[in-house]
Amino acid sequence: MTETIAYINHTLKDLYPPGEIKSFIRLIAAYVCGLQPHQLLMCKSKELSDTEKKEIERIAERLRQWEPIQYILGETTFHGLRFLVNPSVLIPRPETEELAGLILKEFTGKRLRALDIGTGSGCIAIALSRYLPDAEVVAVDISEEALQTAGANNRANHTAVSFIQTDILSTERAKEDIRGTFDLIVSNPPYVMEREKGRMGKNVLLYEPEQALYVPDNDPLLFYRKIARFGRDKLNRGGSLYVEINAQCGNETVCLLQREGYKKVELKRDISGKDRMIRAER
Repeated sequence: MTETIAYINHTLKDLYPPGEIKSFIRLIAAYVCGLQPHQLLMCKSKELSDTEKKEIERIAERLRQWEPIQYILGETTFHGLRFLVNPSVLIPRPETEELAGLILKEFTGKRLRALDIGTGSGCIAIALSRYLPDAEVVAVDISEEALQTAGANNRANHTAVSFIQTDILSTERAKEDIRGTFDLIVSNPPYVMEREKGRMGKNVLLYEPEQALYVPDNDPLLFYRKIARFGRDKLNRGGSLYVEINAQCGNETVCLLQREGYKKVELKRDISGKDRMIRAER
């Protein structure tokens, strides 16, 4: 195992920082060899089979092509749950875990009907369904492929999310497709402006779904406007709206929601100190 660790370090040292390579090694050892981090320290003398060595070489080569480790392994974790991921869905980010955490803190022990708009892998909706047992959770996405992945994650995590394919940008059609009203609407919609592409890493640019990431430079709040107007009809009076946002557009998004009639609009920062989430009430 010591030689294999040295091989991974040597293969990736010019492409990734040391800390990220250490993370890769832990994930690869668990995936290929079944070794957890504490076992890895004690099993450096372990002799790997030829099959294991070839699999590790294959993974390292894909990492050299900037493919995200989550797509290579086909899975990631979110709020302690395991999720299948592939290029049809975004890889869940820590900021999105923070968003889900805020909701869980507010609604623990409460009965509610919740809607997740742009569910992707289903991570937010499934976490809500798992940790809020009295909640009825509905999730929507425009992508059939994303909904197939979300459905597989729903089954794997033994949760009861209902999924609907619809386009939230077609507001009137979405209102027809999504029946009833909700106590909570949450969304992590596309919010990266086209002009920001130059700052994105190759792992994002080359592999993650553009449809779930980008908005036009001339209308960066497109999805928030549509979600806010949808919520005026579909969110119960006093209900909560939670959204993840572009850190550059915090104040603008707050003003948009206020103009659309929402109250108690709160801009919240993520663990890095960036404007990242907004909570508002109908």
